[in-house]
Amino acid sequence: MNNENETITLDDENVYNKVLLDDLLLQNHIDEFRTEFLTMHTYEQSEYFEDSEDEIRQRIFEVLSPEEVANFFDQLEIDEEEYEALFDTMNASYASHVLEDMSYDNAVDIMNNLSKQKIVSLLTLMNKDDAKEIKALLHYEEDTAGGIMTTEYISLKATMPVKEALMHVKEQAPDAETIYVIFAVNDDKQLVGVLSLRDLIIAENDAYIEDIMSERVISANVADDQEDVAQKMRDYDFIAMPVVDYQDHLLGIITIDDILDVIDEEASEDYSRLAGVSDVDATNDSVTKTALKRLPWLIILTFLGMITATILGSFEDTLSQVALLAAFIPIISGMSGNSGTQSLAVSVRNISTGEIDEQSKFKVALRETGSGFLSGLVCAAILLMIIIVLYQQPILGLIVASSLTIAMTVGTLVGSMIPLVMNKLNIDPAVASGPFITTINDIVSMLIYFGLATSFMSYLL
Repeated sequence: MNNENETITLDDENVYNKVLLDDLLLQNHIDEFRTEFLTMHTYEQSEYFEDSEDEIRQRIFEVLSPEEVANFFDQLEIDEEEYEALFDTMNASYASHVLEDMSYDNAVDIMNNLSKQKIVSLLTLMNKDDAKEIKALLHYEEDTAGGIMTTEYISLKATMPVKEALMHVKEQAPDAETIYVIFAVNDDKQLVGVLSLRDLIIAENDAYIEDIMSERVISANVADDQEDVAQKMRDYDFIAMPVVDYQDHLLGIITIDDILDVIDEEASEDYSRLAGVSDVDATNDSVTKTALKRLPWLIILTFLGMITATILGSFEDTLSQVALLAAFIPIISGMSGNSGTQSLAVSVRNISTGEIDEQSKFKVALRETGSGFLSGLVCAAILLMIIIVLYQQPILGLIVASSLTIAMTVGTLVGSMIPLVMNKLNIDPAVASGPFITTINDIVSMLIYFGLATSFMSYLL
């Protein structure tokens, strides 16, 4: 490679590879394509597939085996609506073999985006054992521990000798999602212990699994919310967590790669709701589809905005007598909304990370309110001096400054309390979106501002 090409960026390299691979496929250089493609990391393979047109994708299916496609389908990330169309272009028998060769949990994630008719057809064409495992996982809700777990794990009987266990691990390893964490069960398949691969390797051959395992096992119930499971795995630094039913039967495991996907998904969902939209990830949506996703919140906010307009209309006499009052409406409503949004972000984060409990809710609300009051005082003092210097209106300055202080104090209180109340009612606190909090604070701040201005109107005149 010459010096000019040595500075090539990763993006440029990916474009170069795509052009090369496309040419090899279209010119029917199958062996060269396979050599180039199969030396790429599976993530790069999935990226190439995602960026390819339908014609190229169809050619990929023709030149790669189901197992080779399954390797990068495990990392495939396309819009949910695309899967139905994608599987329409695949031969049903070929598609069923691809799903068989994938990790069961990833195969289920894809099948959850297909029509029931297609799911039934694919299951019918699958190997019976694989179909049975996938059917079992399809029954669980998508956002639960059962929905993200895999049944490809290594388990050993607690009464098994170490020497026999090592052979057993070797037999199960090719199909297991992870071999570093091993779970011990009793004769009824109930979870009774956990051990690492290291524990097993360094143990004496004549020892038993129950002698080297840890009996204190942290597990997830099959019905637990995926966000709660992610938080628990983060707290304990697990690379895998067992999933059990209400009688402690071991049903599957959740691995760290699935939890990273959950964390990314939940963060994206919370960000979307804080922004007042339903989905910030869909970059390929049409103008109409994008507008339809955003309209529900905007319509709600329009009606809430009418309340603000009604409040302003009810204080028409006050505004007509002192027109200068209108100049400070954006400052007071904006600062109240901004402080409320800041407080909202802190509360939502504390709730999502589990850093807040029943005892600390009052403390958090008090801290946020105090912060809003101090911030309001500082901003109000600056604004008071500006009004006195520019307009020579000390009474107006005091009214504006007082309104700003009260509005920012109330704004931070509202921003911190609404997510806590929603969480108490088992509603996602991120629903208390930034635009929603801002509009509520607009209403409150206008009532405070014009209420004070009307009360001291005689001094203003």
